[in-house]
Amino acid sequence: MSAESDVKPLGSRAPDFIQASRPLHLSWRVGIFLVGLAIVVAGVVMLVLPGPGWLVIFGGMAVWATEFIWAQHVLRWTKRKLHEGTQWWKRRRELRRERKKLD
Repeated sequence: MSAESDVKPLGSRAPDFIQASRPLHLSWRVGIFLVGLAIVVAGVVMLVLPGPGWLVIFGGMAVWATEFIWAQHVLRWTKRKLHEGTQWWKRRRELRRERKKLD
């Protein structure tokens, strides 16, 4: 996993000219929220119907994370847990290989 110093700072990723105007920035945030919501809802539907539901849900969270700090925290937590799970799986697989060699 990358070092903490490599992690992007929290906050809006909107262009500077959008952040400079409060009404424009509010419109931008509403638009990002609605696009992210549509993607997350599509992902939830795909949990029941055929499709990559969780992948789409995480894609919607990534869209939200471009603008909302709470989504950035959720995405960072999810990435950290995914990394921990992957490392656990690799250790488990290696232990199984070693046990197989001993048999």
